[in-house]
Parts: sequence; structure tokens; C-alpha cells
Amino acid sequence: MIDATKLRIVIWAQGIAQKMTRRTLGILLAGSLVAATAAMAIPVTLDPARDGATKNIQINWSHTKRSNGFVDDTWWATRDRCAPDYLGERLLCGTIGLLTQATSRTFEAKMSDDMGLPLVDRWALMTAKNSPFMRSAHVETPLGLEAVLGFYRAALEKRGWTENDGAVVEPDRAVVAFTTSDGPALLRLVRQDNTTIADLALRKPLAATAKIRPAPGQVMLLLGNKTDEAADITVNERTIRLAAHAGENLMDSDAAADKLPDGQKIDLPPGKYKVTLKLKGSAAQTRAFEVAVSETWGLLVGPEGVPLPMRLY
Repeated sequence: MIDATKLRIVIWAQGIAQKMTRRTLGILLAGSLVAATAAMAIPVTLDPARDGATKNIQINWSHTKRSNGFVDDTWWATRDRCAPDYLGERLLCGTIGLLTQATSRTFEAKMSDDMGLPLVDRWALMTAKNSPFMRSAHVETPLGLEAVLGFYRAALEKRGWTENDGAVVEPDRAVVAFTTSDGPALLRLVRQDNTTIADLALRKPLAATAKIRPAPGQVMLLLGNKTDEAADITVNERTIRLAAHAGENLMDSDAAADKLPDGQKIDLPPGKYKVTLKLKGSAAQTRAFEVAVSETWGLLVGPEGVPLPMRLY
């Protein structure tokens, strides 16, 4: 047995050790905070291979079921680039990226399964539509045009699509038609400002309502604004001012598109266009836009003034 004197010595020694441990931990913690603060201020050089990957994902989905049993699904999503100037920001970007990767993979798998259309890797923006008369996807990716074309050809072949003769493949654009068991399909690629814009659409046998079908030999462009600010959209040297939330549901169904005022509908001849979108307080954004005869498109002003194009018919 330990006598009273020895017991007091042991208790005293344990107290000293505990105080030293708390002091040591405090010193280590303070040192870590100082080091972390210093790291936040260390400038770094941007590495496109590492820091250019998209990180923060925003997803929106709407589902409309009609009385006749038809279903109309609309998807859009954006991913913001993480381009840190300091080491601490890079560490935060990496952490956020890990947290969003699982969400992104789940979304990509669900979108691919629900829409029946493949989604190319490293996408920065995508929209998708599945209506009674159209299945379409619009994707923007930093991957080169040749890589994107190769991806779609391989992925669509696995889905049983047959490529038609007469494909047009140029350094900055490609147009490839397919035959599928569900109807004719078309893949269009455009290279603009280090971005490849891919539009893939499959037209179903059912015809759209007359109000969203373009006039013979023309293309119809429908405009909407989902933001809290007024927006200006310029296409074919014509500028249209959209009030906040004007036509924000135009992509949800053909019935919603039917209700748009005439001022938010533009008839265009088929061809290539540049569309410029300017949101108050934000820099103007420009997108290449190629349309073919008898097509109907929706263009929605998305978060932070991002243009969200979608093939509707």
C-alpha cells in the first residue's frame, strides 16, 4: 500500500503533468493557428490541371405530370471553377471539391439514367429536357472538340445508336446525325473560347403544340429570366430587356412556353449566332449558338447571369 505522503506526491506530480500537457497543447494549437493563418496568405501559381477543375455545383430539376399521363422533366446544373490565389484558398477549394464530388457523381448517374443521354466528363454547365416530343442535352466542357466527339460516338454506339453517313467534322464544329429506335437524333459541337459546346437531341414522333413550333423554314427562340434582376439579351443585333423573373418557367413544359408574351419570342433563320447576355451589375456573357430549321430553343437567364440554353423541340 502507498502511504499518505507518497500518495500526496503522486497526486502532486499528476497535477503538474496535466498542467504541462494543457500548456503544451495550447502552445501547439496556437502554433497551428499561426501556421494556418500564414498559409492563407502565401501566394500560389495557378495550375490548370489541378485548380481548373469545377468545384461548386448548383442543380435545379422540375417534374410536370399531365392529365394524359405524359411527363415533362427539366434539368439544369452549373459548376463553378475554383482558381485560388493563395495556398489557404487552395486547401479550402480541395475540401469543397471532395464534398461535392459525390453529389456530382450521383447527379450525373441519375441524369444519364433518367434522360437516356450520356454526359461528357468535366462539364461546367448542362441543361437537359425530356418531354413527350423531345429528349435533349446541352453541355459545356473545357475538353477539346475531338475528345468530346470521340466520347459521344463511343457512348452512343453502346446505346445502340447508328451514325448516319455525311457527318461534318471541322476544327471548330461538328454535326453528326444518328438513327435510333426512338427516332432521329442529332449531335452538334461548337468550339468557342476554350470551351466545347455540345448539343445532343432526339426528336420523338409526337408533335409539339402549335404555339412552340417554329414557322416553316424558321427557328423559334424563347426567352426567360430566372434572376431577381432585369437582364438584356442580344441576338441577331436585337436586344430584348427581360424584367426579373419574366418567363422563368418557360422550360418546365410546353404549356408554360405557350404563355410567353410575343416580346419574348424570336423567329430566326437557321444558322450560327452569338447571343450576349447582360445582367445588371455583372459582366456580359457571350455564347455561340447554332440552330437548324424547325427547331425551338429556350434561353433562360440563370444564376449570376449565366445563359442556360435548352432545346425544346
